[in-house]
Amino acid sequence: MRVLAVNPGSSSLKLSLLGDGEEPLAAVELDAPRAELDADALRDALAGPLGEADAIGFRVVHGGERFRDAVVIDDGVVAALRELTELAPLHQPRSLAAIDAVRGALGAVPAVACFDTAFHATLEPAAATYALPAPWRERWGVRRYGFHGLSHSWVARRAPAITGTAALAPRIVSCHLGSGASLCAIAGGRSRDTTMGFTPLEGLVMATRSGSVDPGLLLWLLDDGRLSRAQLEEGLEYESGLSALAGTSDMREVLEHAAHGEDAATLALEVYLHRLRAEIAAMAAALGGLDAVAFTGGVGEHAPLVRERAIAGLAFLGAAIDPAINAGAHGDADVSAAGASVRTIVVSAREDLEIAAQTRAALSA
Repeated sequence: MRVLAVNPGSSSLKLSLLGDGEEPLAAVELDAPRAELDADALRDALAGPLGEADAIGFRVVHGGERFRDAVVIDDGVVAALRELTELAPLHQPRSLAAIDAVRGALGAVPAVACFDTAFHATLEPAAATYALPAPWRERWGVRRYGFHGLSHSWVARRAPAITGTAALAPRIVSCHLGSGASLCAIAGGRSRDTTMGFTPLEGLVMATRSGSVDPGLLLWLLDDGRLSRAQLEEGLEYESGLSALAGTSDMREVLEHAAHGEDAATLALEVYLHRLRAEIAAMAAALGGLDAVAFTGGVGEHAPLVRERAIAGLAFLGAAIDPAINAGAHGDADVSAAGASVRTIVVSAREDLEIAAQTRAALSA
Protein backbone atom coordinates (compact mmCIF):
# COMPACT_ATOMS: atom_id res chain seq x y z
CA MET A 1 0.00 0.00 0.00
CA ARG A 2 1.52 3.30 -1.13
CA VAL A 3 0.46 5.98 1.35
CA LEU A 4 0.45 9.70 0.65
CA ALA A 5 1.11 11.42 4.00
CA VAL A 6 -0.31 14.96 4.03
CA ASN A 7 1.02 17.21 6.77
CA PRO A 8 -0.37 20.77 6.85
CA GLY A 9 1.76 23.11 8.97
CA SER A 10 1.53 26.75 9.92
CA SER A 11 3.21 27.91 6.71
CA SER A 12 3.56 24.87 4.45
CA LEU A 13 1.94 21.69 3.20
CA LYS A 14 4.20 18.63 3.20
CA LEU A 15 3.33 15.74 0.90
CA SER A 16 5.24 12.44 1.14
CA LEU A 17 4.55 9.24 -0.78
CA LEU A 18 5.76 6.15 1.09
CA GLY A 19 6.01 2.62 -0.28
CA ASP A 20 5.11 -0.71 1.28
CA GLY A 21 8.40 -0.82 3.19
CA GLU A 22 8.02 2.82 4.29
CA GLU A 23 10.61 3.78 1.67
CA PRO A 24 10.23 7.37 0.36
CA LEU A 25 8.99 7.45 -3.23
CA ALA A 26 8.35 11.19 -3.66
CA ALA A 27 8.06 14.31 -1.54
CA VAL A 28 7.01 17.92 -2.09
CA GLU A 29 6.67 20.88 0.29
CA LEU A 30 4.31 23.64 -0.82
CA ASP A 31 4.03 27.13 0.65
CA ALA A 32 0.72 27.55 2.47
CA PRO A 33 0.83 30.66 4.68
CA ARG A 34 -2.00 30.62 7.22
CA ALA A 35 -3.76 27.70 5.47
CA GLU A 36 -3.93 29.41 2.07
CA LEU A 37 -3.27 26.59 -0.39
CA ASP A 38 -2.14 27.26 -3.95
CA ALA A 39 -4.60 25.07 -5.82
CA ASP A 40 -2.55 25.08 -9.04
CA ALA A 41 0.68 24.13 -7.25
CA LEU A 42 -1.12 21.30 -5.43
CA ARG A 43 -2.67 20.02 -8.63
CA ASP A 44 0.73 20.04 -10.34
CA ALA A 45 2.31 18.15 -7.42
CA LEU A 46 -0.38 15.48 -7.46
CA ALA A 47 -0.13 15.08 -11.23
CA GLY A 48 3.26 13.41 -10.75
CA PRO A 49 4.33 10.43 -8.61
CA LEU A 50 2.47 11.72 -5.55
CA GLY A 51 -0.80 11.02 -7.31
CA GLU A 52 -0.04 7.27 -7.47
CA ALA A 53 -1.11 6.72 -3.86
CA ASP A 54 -3.30 3.80 -2.81
CA ALA A 55 -4.33 5.62 0.36
CA ILE A 56 -4.03 9.09 1.89
CA GLY A 57 -3.25 9.89 5.51
CA PHE A 58 -3.91 13.41 6.79
CA ARG A 59 -2.46 15.02 9.87
CA VAL A 60 -5.37 16.65 11.71
CA VAL A 61 -4.57 18.84 14.69
CA HIS A 62 -7.68 18.28 16.81
CA GLY A 63 -9.79 15.18 17.33
CA GLY A 64 -11.58 16.40 20.46
CA GLU A 65 -12.80 13.73 22.85
CA ARG A 66 -14.52 11.74 20.08
CA PHE A 67 -11.54 10.78 17.91
CA ARG A 68 -9.02 8.88 20.02
CA ASP A 69 -7.54 6.89 17.12
CA ALA A 70 -7.05 7.37 13.39
CA VAL A 71 -10.33 7.13 11.48
CA VAL A 72 -11.35 6.53 7.86
CA ILE A 73 -12.67 9.78 6.42
CA ASP A 74 -16.21 10.06 5.14
CA ASP A 75 -18.65 12.96 4.94
CA GLY A 76 -19.73 12.41 8.54
CA VAL A 77 -16.15 12.55 9.80
CA VAL A 78 -15.49 15.75 7.84
CA ALA A 79 -18.61 17.32 9.34
CA ALA A 80 -17.48 16.32 12.84
CA LEU A 81 -14.03 17.79 12.21
CA ARG A 82 -15.61 21.07 11.12
CA GLU A 83 -17.56 21.15 14.40
CA LEU A 84 -14.24 20.89 16.27
CA THR A 85 -12.91 24.03 14.60
CA GLU A 86 -14.00 26.10 17.60
CA LEU A 87 -11.46 24.14 19.70
CA ALA A 88 -8.61 24.95 17.30
CA PRO A 89 -9.73 27.91 15.18
CA LEU A 90 -6.24 28.72 13.92
CA HIS A 91 -5.16 25.13 13.18
CA GLN A 92 -8.17 22.97 12.26
CA PRO A 93 -8.93 24.99 9.09
CA ARG A 94 -5.49 24.07 7.73
CA SER A 95 -6.25 20.37 8.11
CA LEU A 96 -9.70 20.73 6.61
CA ALA A 97 -8.39 22.76 3.69
CA ALA A 98 -5.83 20.03 2.96
CA ILE A 99 -8.48 17.28 3.21
CA ASP A 100 -10.82 19.11 0.83
CA ALA A 101 -8.09 19.91 -1.69
CA VAL A 102 -6.28 16.57 -1.81
CA ARG A 103 -9.41 14.41 -1.70
CA GLY A 104 -10.90 16.60 -4.40
CA ALA A 105 -7.86 16.04 -6.59
CA LEU A 106 -7.46 12.28 -6.01
CA GLY A 107 -11.10 11.29 -6.03
CA ALA A 108 -11.92 7.79 -4.74
CA VAL A 109 -8.57 7.05 -3.02
CA PRO A 110 -9.40 6.01 0.59
CA ALA A 111 -8.35 8.60 3.17
CA VAL A 112 -7.65 8.52 6.90
CA ALA A 113 -7.46 11.28 9.51
CA CYS A 114 -4.57 10.93 11.96
CA PHE A 115 -4.85 13.16 15.02
CA ASP A 116 -2.26 15.15 16.93
CA THR A 117 -4.45 14.90 20.03
CA ALA A 118 -5.02 11.13 19.86
CA PHE A 119 -1.68 10.09 21.38
CA HIS A 120 -2.61 12.03 24.51
CA ALA A 121 -5.96 10.29 24.95
CA THR A 122 -4.19 8.06 27.49
CA LEU A 123 -3.62 10.94 29.93
CA GLU A 124 -4.90 10.16 33.40
CA PRO A 125 -7.52 12.55 34.83
CA ALA A 126 -4.91 14.08 37.16
CA ALA A 127 -2.88 15.18 34.11
CA ALA A 128 -5.78 16.12 31.85
CA THR A 129 -8.05 18.02 34.25
CA TYR A 130 -7.95 21.77 34.81
CA ALA A 131 -9.02 23.02 38.25
CA LEU A 132 -11.91 24.98 36.75
CA PRO A 133 -15.65 25.02 37.56
CA ALA A 134 -17.35 21.72 36.74
CA PRO A 135 -20.01 23.36 34.49
CA TRP A 136 -17.22 24.72 32.27
CA ARG A 137 -15.52 21.35 32.02
CA GLU A 138 -18.74 19.44 31.42
CA ARG A 139 -20.44 21.84 29.01
CA TRP A 140 -17.50 22.78 26.83
CA GLY A 141 -15.08 19.87 27.22
CA VAL A 142 -12.45 22.07 28.82
CA ARG A 143 -9.44 19.83 29.50
CA ARG A 144 -5.82 19.29 28.50
CA TYR A 145 -5.80 17.78 25.02
CA GLY A 146 -2.12 18.05 24.09
CA PHE A 147 -0.73 18.29 20.57
CA HIS A 148 2.23 17.15 18.42
CA GLY A 149 0.97 13.66 19.14
CA LEU A 150 2.12 12.21 15.82
CA SER A 151 5.66 13.38 16.48
CA HIS A 152 5.67 12.17 20.09
CA SER A 153 4.18 8.84 19.01
CA TRP A 154 7.03 8.37 16.53
CA VAL A 155 9.54 9.15 19.29
CA ALA A 156 7.85 6.57 21.52
CA ARG A 157 8.33 3.94 18.81
CA ARG A 158 11.79 4.98 17.64
CA ALA A 159 13.62 5.98 20.84
CA PRO A 160 13.94 2.47 22.37
CA ALA A 161 15.76 1.26 19.26
CA ILE A 162 18.23 4.17 19.47
CA THR A 163 18.90 3.66 23.18
CA GLY A 164 18.98 -0.14 22.95
CA THR A 165 16.15 -0.50 25.47
CA ALA A 166 13.43 -1.80 23.18
CA ALA A 167 12.43 -4.55 25.61
CA LEU A 168 12.28 -2.28 28.65
CA ALA A 169 9.55 0.27 27.73
CA PRO A 170 11.73 3.17 28.92
CA ARG A 171 10.52 6.38 30.51
CA ILE A 172 11.13 9.09 27.93
CA VAL A 173 10.70 12.84 27.86
CA SER A 174 10.10 13.65 24.20
CA CYS A 175 11.07 17.22 23.26
CA HIS A 176 9.46 18.33 20.02
CA LEU A 177 11.19 21.65 19.41
CA GLY A 178 10.27 23.45 16.22
CA SER A 179 8.27 26.57 15.41
CA GLY A 180 5.76 25.06 17.78
CA ALA A 181 7.21 23.20 20.75
CA SER A 182 5.95 20.74 23.32
CA LEU A 183 7.16 18.01 25.65
CA CYS A 184 5.58 14.65 26.33
CA ALA A 185 6.18 12.29 29.24
CA ILE A 186 6.09 8.76 27.79
CA ALA A 187 6.04 5.47 29.70
CA GLY A 188 5.23 2.08 28.24
CA GLY A 189 4.86 3.77 24.85
CA ARG A 190 1.96 5.91 26.11
CA SER A 191 1.55 9.60 26.84
CA ARG A 192 1.40 10.32 30.58
CA ASP A 193 1.70 14.11 30.54
CA THR A 194 2.37 16.91 28.07
CA THR A 195 3.02 20.65 28.09
CA MET A 196 0.46 21.87 25.56
CA GLY A 197 -3.06 22.02 26.89
CA PHE A 198 -6.53 23.01 25.70
CA THR A 199 -4.76 24.86 22.89
CA PRO A 200 -1.23 24.74 21.44
CA LEU A 201 -0.44 28.02 23.23
CA GLU A 202 0.35 26.49 26.61
CA GLY A 203 3.77 25.35 27.74
CA LEU A 204 7.16 26.16 26.24
CA VAL A 205 8.37 29.37 24.65
CA MET A 206 8.03 28.91 20.88
CA ALA A 207 9.01 30.76 17.71
CA THR A 208 6.10 33.21 17.74
CA ARG A 209 3.87 31.83 20.53
CA SER A 210 4.21 32.91 24.12
CA GLY A 211 3.82 29.58 25.86
CA SER A 212 2.32 29.68 29.36
CA VAL A 213 1.59 33.10 30.82
CA ASP A 214 -0.40 34.23 33.86
CA PRO A 215 -4.10 34.13 32.82
CA GLY A 216 -4.66 37.10 35.11
CA LEU A 217 -2.28 39.08 32.90
CA LEU A 218 -4.37 38.26 29.84
CA LEU A 219 -7.53 39.42 31.62
CA TRP A 220 -5.75 42.63 32.62
CA LEU A 221 -4.71 43.26 29.01
CA LEU A 222 -8.35 42.90 27.94
CA ASP A 223 -9.57 45.31 30.63
CA ASP A 224 -10.16 49.01 29.97
CA GLY A 225 -9.55 48.68 26.24
CA ARG A 226 -5.83 48.00 26.54
CA LEU A 227 -6.10 45.31 23.84
CA SER A 228 -8.98 43.91 21.81
CA ARG A 229 -9.53 40.16 21.70
CA ALA A 230 -8.24 40.11 18.12
CA GLN A 231 -5.09 42.00 19.12
CA LEU A 232 -4.49 39.64 22.03
CA GLU A 233 -4.93 36.57 19.85
CA GLU A 234 -2.61 37.95 17.17
CA GLY A 235 -0.02 38.89 19.76
CA LEU A 236 -0.03 35.53 21.55
CA GLU A 237 0.10 33.46 18.35
CA TYR A 238 2.26 35.50 15.99
CA GLU A 239 4.11 38.25 17.87
CA SER A 240 5.37 36.54 21.03
CA GLY A 241 7.99 33.89 21.83
CA LEU A 242 11.47 34.21 20.35
CA SER A 243 10.18 36.79 17.89
CA ALA A 244 9.11 39.11 20.69
CA LEU A 245 12.31 38.70 22.69
CA ALA A 246 14.96 38.54 19.97
CA GLY A 247 13.32 40.18 16.98
CA THR A 248 13.52 36.92 15.02
CA SER A 249 11.60 33.65 15.23
CA ASP A 250 14.49 31.64 13.74
CA MET A 251 16.50 29.84 16.42
CA ARG A 252 19.54 29.79 14.13
CA GLU A 253 19.56 33.58 14.10
CA VAL A 254 18.95 33.76 17.83
CA LEU A 255 21.98 31.55 18.46
CA GLU A 256 24.13 33.51 16.05
CA HIS A 257 23.18 36.87 17.58
CA ALA A 258 23.64 35.56 21.10
CA ALA A 259 27.10 34.28 20.19
CA HIS A 260 27.97 37.84 19.19
CA GLY A 261 26.83 39.13 22.55
CA GLU A 262 23.55 40.75 21.50
CA ASP A 263 21.55 41.34 24.67
CA ALA A 264 18.07 40.66 23.23
CA ALA A 265 19.10 37.36 21.66
CA THR A 266 20.95 36.32 24.82
CA LEU A 267 17.85 36.99 26.92
CA ALA A 268 15.64 35.13 24.43
CA LEU A 269 17.89 32.08 24.57
CA GLU A 270 18.05 32.11 28.38
CA VAL A 271 14.26 32.41 28.69
CA TYR A 272 13.78 29.59 26.18
CA LEU A 273 16.23 27.30 28.00
CA HIS A 274 14.91 28.18 31.47
CA ARG A 275 11.39 27.08 30.51
CA LEU A 276 12.67 24.05 28.61
CA ARG A 277 14.74 22.71 31.54
CA ALA A 278 11.96 23.34 34.04
CA GLU A 279 9.39 21.52 31.93
CA ILE A 280 11.67 18.55 31.22
CA ALA A 281 12.14 18.15 34.99
CA ALA A 282 8.35 18.39 35.47
CA MET A 283 7.79 15.66 32.89
CA ALA A 284 10.39 13.48 34.63
CA ALA A 285 8.51 13.97 37.89
CA ALA A 286 5.28 12.91 36.20
CA LEU A 287 7.03 9.69 35.14
CA GLY A 288 8.52 9.03 38.56
CA GLY A 289 11.96 8.83 37.00
CA LEU A 290 13.70 9.10 33.68
CA ASP A 291 15.56 6.85 31.25
CA ALA A 292 15.96 9.09 28.20
CA VAL A 293 15.49 12.61 26.89
CA ALA A 294 14.73 12.70 23.16
CA PHE A 295 15.10 15.80 21.00
CA THR A 296 13.19 16.07 17.73
CA GLY A 297 11.82 18.77 15.42
CA GLY A 298 13.75 21.47 13.59
CA VAL A 299 15.39 22.98 16.68
CA GLY A 300 15.68 19.70 18.54
CA GLU A 301 17.52 18.04 15.65
CA HIS A 302 19.64 20.91 14.33
CA ALA A 303 20.59 23.07 17.33
CA PRO A 304 23.26 21.14 19.29
CA LEU A 305 23.86 24.11 21.58
CA VAL A 306 20.22 24.04 22.69
CA ARG A 307 20.53 20.33 23.50
CA GLU A 308 23.82 20.87 25.32
CA ARG A 309 22.61 23.83 27.39
CA ALA A 310 19.31 22.17 28.23
CA ILE A 311 20.91 18.93 29.42
CA ALA A 312 23.67 20.78 31.30
CA GLY A 313 20.99 22.05 33.66
CA LEU A 314 19.62 18.55 34.22
CA ALA A 315 22.70 16.80 35.55
CA PHE A 316 20.86 16.18 38.82
CA LEU A 317 18.60 13.78 36.90
CA GLY A 318 21.59 11.78 35.65
CA ALA A 319 21.68 13.22 32.12
CA ALA A 320 24.91 14.30 30.44
CA ILE A 321 25.96 14.93 26.84
CA ASP A 322 29.20 14.17 25.02
CA PRO A 323 29.97 17.58 23.43
CA ALA A 324 31.86 16.18 20.44
CA ILE A 325 29.24 13.56 19.58
CA ASN A 326 26.47 16.09 20.11
CA ALA A 327 28.08 18.68 17.84
CA GLY A 328 28.47 16.17 15.01
CA ALA A 329 25.13 14.40 15.33
CA HIS A 330 23.09 13.95 12.15
CA GLY A 331 19.89 11.97 11.99
CA ASP A 332 19.04 9.50 14.75
CA ALA A 333 21.84 9.53 17.31
CA ASP A 334 22.72 8.81 20.93
CA VAL A 335 24.67 11.86 22.12
CA SER A 336 24.99 10.79 25.76
CA ALA A 337 28.21 11.11 27.72
CA ALA A 338 29.84 7.84 28.73
CA GLY A 339 28.40 6.61 32.00
CA ALA A 340 25.30 8.83 31.97
CA SER A 341 22.42 7.03 33.64
CA VAL A 342 19.88 8.97 31.57
CA ARG A 343 20.41 8.78 27.81
CA THR A 344 20.13 11.85 25.56
CA ILE A 345 19.17 11.10 21.99
CA VAL A 346 18.24 12.85 18.75
CA VAL A 347 15.30 11.44 16.80
CA SER A 348 14.68 12.53 13.23
CA ALA A 349 11.11 13.80 13.00
CA ARG A 350 9.15 11.39 10.81
CA GLU A 351 5.52 12.30 11.22
CA ASP A 352 5.07 10.99 7.68
CA LEU A 353 5.98 7.45 8.80
CA GLU A 354 3.63 7.70 11.77
CA ILE A 355 0.82 8.93 9.53
CA ALA A 356 1.47 6.08 7.09
CA ALA A 357 1.49 3.48 9.86
CA GLN A 358 -1.76 4.76 11.35
CA THR A 359 -3.35 4.96 7.91
CA ARG A 360 -2.52 1.34 7.12
CA ALA A 361 -3.81 0.24 10.54
CA ALA A 362 -7.10 2.12 10.14
CA LEU A 363 -7.74 0.72 6.66
CA SER A 364 -6.94 -2.85 7.69
CA ALA A 365 -9.06 -2.78 10.87
